[in-house]
Amino acid sequence: MKIGLTYDLKEDIEAGRYLQDDALEEYDSREVVNAIAGALTSFGHDVVKLGGGRKFLSRILRTQPDFVFNIAEGRGNYRSREAQVPSVLEMLQIPYSGSDPETLAITLDKPLAKQLIQDAGVTTPPWIVINSLRELTNLPDRDLPMPAFIKPAFEGSSKGIRLTSRADVASRIRSTARELLKKYGQPVLVEKYIAGEEVTVGIVGNAPPAIVGIMHIIPRKKFKTFIYSLEVKRDWRNLVEYECPSKFSKSIIKRIKEASLLAYKALGCRDFSRMDFRLSEDGIPYLLEVNPLPGLNPVSGDLPIMSYKMGWSYNALIRSILEVGLARYGDAFISSHNI
Repeated sequence: MKIGLTYDLKEDIEAGRYLQDDALEEYDSREVVNAIAGALTSFGHDVVKLGGGRKFLSRILRTQPDFVFNIAEGRGNYRSREAQVPSVLEMLQIPYSGSDPETLAITLDKPLAKQLIQDAGVTTPPWIVINSLRELTNLPDRDLPMPAFIKPAFEGSSKGIRLTSRADVASRIRSTARELLKKYGQPVLVEKYIAGEEVTVGIVGNAPPAIVGIMHIIPRKKFKTFIYSLEVKRDWRNLVEYECPSKFSKSIIKRIKEASLLAYKALGCRDFSRMDFRLSEDGIPYLLEVNPLPGLNPVSGDLPIMSYKMGWSYNALIRSILEVGLARYGDAFISSHNI
């Protein structure tokens, strides 16, 4: 089968037009693309590297793959940018892996995703959204959750999330929010900071989805307040230890699994996803974010790391994502392509 691989390379993005130093954080390297392509090739498929942006548009029309393995993050600063490639694929009626445009757009909009998972019964920290500098100026201190965690509303890959993202007083919340509004050109999410443990959960599958692993992220050195921030992720080998399977109690693990699967269903996630939690000191898992397009870096990606710790190889992870994606299109599609 001819499989197209969609992605956005760091080297293809003009970083100079952005104000923030993490502008390229969500985009992939050639090493990641080659690792996925190598896995797909090892399964006996012909792989066509489609890339992203304008190159993707011309290549998809020229090559007409049977199926697309999608990891493209999309271009620009739009909250719907992750939906760009799947939208084109649906228009062209080309099957693809991963969540559909609606889910990808919703989950990148953090406030909207939080509202939907809360309505579905999943616990998430209380929050407010600040849309502009004028709104920030007019906002009374009493409306600010404290202590607070402040981050851009429409970003992924920990963009805008730093060790300084936590604030205890209104003046710090305001100064951090002001800086983010200027640098990222989008609303700012201010949510109640939950003291506790950092946890990330991997899911693969559809009918039913299955938990790949529950990974506890443990700091290697003493932090006054530990945040799984961009600085930490860039130096993860030295700063954190990944415990998977986690050593939480059975009751806590059950709560985390139930919340993960409920959010996966409520947001319409497909094929694979990763979810980030804070486990409060009284054992309540607070869902922070849902990422239906998690990084697949074979060395540093959280989902691959937890997969290895649960006994999977990298190729096994890619094969699982591919197989559940293909299965959604039915037996007729699979048999017609001799899969």
